[in-house]
Amino acid sequence: MKRRKKRLRRAVVVSLILIVYPAVTYVQALTAPGAATVTARTADWARQMGAGPVVNALENWYYTRHPPANSAPSTDALPAPVSVPVGADTANAPAPLATLPGALPGEGAWVPGARMAGGQAADYTTFLRPDPGHTSVVAAIVAFDQKWAGTHLIAGTKEPGGTWPEHAQVPNALRPSLLATFNSGFKLRDTDGGFYADGQYGKPLKNGMASLVIDRSGVANVALWGRDAHMTQQVVAVRQNLELIVDGGKPVPGLSGNPAGQWGSPRNQFQFTWRSGAGIDAHGRLVYVAGDQLTLTAMANALATAGVVRGMELDIHGGMVSCTLFRPDVAGAAPRTLVPSMPTAPDRYLSADQRDFFAVTARSGALLTPGAATG
Repeated sequence: MKRRKKRLRRAVVVSLILIVYPAVTYVQALTAPGAATVTARTADWARQMGAGPVVNALENWYYTRHPPANSAPSTDALPAPVSVPVGADTANAPAPLATLPGALPGEGAWVPGARMAGGQAADYTTFLRPDPGHTSVVAAIVAFDQKWAGTHLIAGTKEPGGTWPEHAQVPNALRPSLLATFNSGFKLRDTDGGFYADGQYGKPLKNGMASLVIDRSGVANVALWGRDAHMTQQVVAVRQNLELIVDGGKPVPGLSGNPAGQWGSPRNQFQFTWRSGAGIDAHGRLVYVAGDQLTLTAMANALATAGVVRGMELDIHGGMVSCTLFRPDVAGAAPRTLVPSMPTAPDRYLSADQRDFFAVTARSGALLTPGAATG
């Protein structure tokens, strides 16, 4: 009888541990500081509990079972119409992009954004359809002229971990000149890549990784670490994520196979899902691309078509992909997401966020005085 009671007590204790511990850790995940969706928090918690392979398998199953249509895209997949003021700078825009036959109105044509004191535009936006087999898929693009725009890497509350001076949000000092914010890469535990900013490492950098590198003047570059870029006194920030998907102006071989898992977990490259990427073009512009129902190959095609010579994938999936454009040159202008259907709030990153991200600002003294612009 005593042995039976002892076994019963042990069984009760074990059962409580199996129930209580996951429940407590899940509540902690849901209430951890920093903005994040319930879906993202739940997936992150499941991975921390050792269910990463299960989460990956479910994502692969879901996102490959819902292929996009081979038809016209929905209106909310296209960048929101923007009025182009009289005198806006179109002369310095990137060259029009090649499009699929039967181009949509505005497809491949660049629209100037925030204006500088001399009338130049700091950023230009457009869109294209990068997947000939699924013509409803749209990739939205923003190109930053780095003569007028500087880039900052800002750590989140959980990524990369540790203590950082910006408190996981756009610092107040940068907000009057803020042109854009956009998401960073995968969680660092899910990539071999590293993180460096504010004079400290969130994770060691690794040769051979695709890297968004920022120098002391705020100029960003997308590079293969160890080949195109190295740590020097001029480097102030580096965010690595997977390997390059565009090199020499072309998509790299092997994207559809992902033989060594160099672009994430097996088969994630086939997912029709939200994806984002960044690259550098031949004129030194920083280019960001995002869209829904993109495969990895479609993302690489979009970057290459946008003129990128070296490009990398950033984060993927709804709630992770986020890009907001600001108009600090226009008094009272509301921020807007790059794509209306982007499932994140325009003011993301203006309060503490769990994930690291990039902020793009107008260079000191370059911005047109608010009120002098009308569009």
